[in-house]
Amino acid sequence: MLAGLLLAAGIALYGGPPEAAAPAETAKQYPQPPPVVQEYVSSEVCQGCHAEQADLLDKTVMGKILLHFARTSLEKRGCEACQGPRSLHIGDPTNPDYWQRVFSHYGERAPTAKQNAVCSACHDKGQHLYWKGSVHERRDLSCVRCHSLHQRISPQHQLAKPGEFQLCGQCHVVRRAQLMRTSHMPMRESKMTCSDCHNPHGSIAPKLVRGNTANETCLRCHAEKRGPFLWEHPPVKEDCMNCHQPHGSINDHLLKRKAERLCQPCHITNRHPTQPHDFNTRFVFNRSCRRP
Repeated sequence: MLAGLLLAAGIALYGGPPEAAAPAETAKQYPQPPPVVQEYVSSEVCQGCHAEQADLLDKTVMGKILLHFARTSLEKRGCEACQGPRSLHIGDPTNPDYWQRVFSHYGERAPTAKQNAVCSACHDKGQHLYWKGSVHERRDLSCVRCHSLHQRISPQHQLAKPGEFQLCGQCHVVRRAQLMRTSHMPMRESKMTCSDCHNPHGSIAPKLVRGNTANETCLRCHAEKRGPFLWEHPPVKEDCMNCHQPHGSINDHLLKRKAERLCQPCHITNRHPTQPHDFNTRFVFNRSCRRP
C-alpha cells in the first residue's frame, strides 16, 4: 500500500510515467569511394623521366638482370619489381602522396622490415638463408644500408662502399682499429675480405662465422694446422682464439701476448715456471717456450 501511495505521488509530481527512450537515429549511409588500385607500367615508362637513374642502374648486375635478362615474372617487372606499381605516380607525378614508396628518396622511407621484404622476394636462398633472426636483422639493419640499388660503387655485390673493409668498418670500429695494427689480416691489402670468414646475412654459428665453429673457419685457410697430430695441444683444439687475436695484434703472428709470456698464464707451477721473469733470464731473453 505504501508503494502504491509513493507511485501515485510521483506521478502527480512529475506528470506521469517516463516515456520510453526514442531509438537512436540510424547513421546515414554515404557512398564510399572506390579503392585506389595501382597498376603496373613498364620500365620504359619509368625511364622516360628517370633517364639518369636508369643509366646508372644499367651499369649494375641487378640492373642488367631486371632490364635485359629477366628470368622470373617478378624480374620482368623491371623497376617496379622493387618500387611497386607506379601507375598513379605516372598519372600525377607532382602529387607527393605517390612518392611514398618502399625506397623513396623524396619522402620518408618504408619501415625496415618492409624494405627487406622486397629484397627477400628474390634473395632468400643460399647465403641469405639464415637472414631471419640473424644479428643484423634483429638490429633493424636494412639491405640498402649496405648495398647500393642504382649505382655501381663496388666491383661486386653492389656494396654501398668501394670495399668490405670500408663498409663493415662504419659500424665495427673496434675491429677496424685492430686491422690497422702491425700484425693483421691482409684486408687492407685487399687480399681477403670480411665475408671470407663471416656471413653478414646470417649463420648457424656465433659471430656470423661461416664454419660451424671458429676453428673450422680458421682451418679453411690454415689447413696445415688441422692435423691429426701425435701430440696435440689442447688449447689449440679447443679454440684458436685462446692464443690468437683474429683481426689484428701488436704481437707477431696475431698472438694475444708476446711469445715469451703467452704460455705462462695457463701452465701450472709444477715443473714449469709461470711467474714473470726478468728480461735477462734464459726463459725470456730472445727465446720462448716454442724455441727450446
